[in-house]
Amino acid sequence: MLDRPGRPALSVPGLCPDTLERPDWQTTGRDWPHRERSRFLAAAGIRWHVQLFGEERGADLLLLHGTGAASHSMAGLAPRLAERFRVIVPDLPGHGFTDPLPAARTTLPGMAAALAELLATLEAAPVLAVGHSAGAAILARMALDGHLAAKAIVALNGALVPLDGLAGLIFSPMAKLAASSGLVPRLFAWHATIDPTLVANLLRDTGSRLDPRTLELYGRLARAPGHVAGALAMMAGWDLGSLARDLPRLSTPLLLLVGRNDRTVPPAAARRVAALVPAAELRYLPGLGHLAHEEAPEAIAAVILERAAALGIAGA
Repeated sequence: MLDRPGRPALSVPGLCPDTLERPDWQTTGRDWPHRERSRFLAAAGIRWHVQLFGEERGADLLLLHGTGAASHSMAGLAPRLAERFRVIVPDLPGHGFTDPLPAARTTLPGMAAALAELLATLEAAPVLAVGHSAGAAILARMALDGHLAAKAIVALNGALVPLDGLAGLIFSPMAKLAASSGLVPRLFAWHATIDPTLVANLLRDTGSRLDPRTLELYGRLARAPGHVAGALAMMAGWDLGSLARDLPRLSTPLLLLVGRNDRTVPPAAARRVAALVPAAELRYLPGLGHLAHEEAPEAIAAVILERAAALGIAGA
């Protein structure tokens, strides 16, 4: 059942302890982008924050943000896609205003299954699915596991294969260590509170240039230890090696949109994915970084709608 915003989140144990403060809808979300589109609903044992656009449209499009973000990441993109589709934009588990999953389900297959339950609750069957970074990995896992029958997946700087080199060796163990206690999320949130430049510098390191309003929204989330813990828990629980081994079985057409300036997921990673997936196509985005859809939402929407039309994916 859909609820209007304002009800308290369910308390769900997991890598994000109950004692860690989560973003509050009345304060953190007081002027959240497209707040009027927000709904809260229960699925997969947690309460989700979901934004719905183009509800009068007939065909569904699922739009997933990446690690550490929330629905605000899609604020510029979603309304443009809603010109053709009903667009579903959830906060991923543990992110933004959605509750965390229990630790045992904070895995890539676990999140994929949880998203499938959310879609069932919404009675949605996306014909097109778009995911940024880790959101693209969830979509690929959903398709591989039979949870998603979309006619195409669009990966916006998709994080679909393990990182190369030293970063790949230490990334997951470090995340596991950080997520095993509430101390690291609290310290990060405290640092983000006393040093407003922390989040801005981290986002700048992605290769993207964001406007002050977007930076401020990311800052709000970073000051909530529960949100930070949710991002760490997701990174700690994922095995992209298994996903990479399964990618050759992905039969869904996959469009890889790759920012030339992406410093988070190197363009070389997309080339590896393109070599693994038979139905993959690679398209570069000159001058854009990891958060390309936030830098240039109109241009990204045009590419997605163009691809949908070429594949005969009908919206409104």
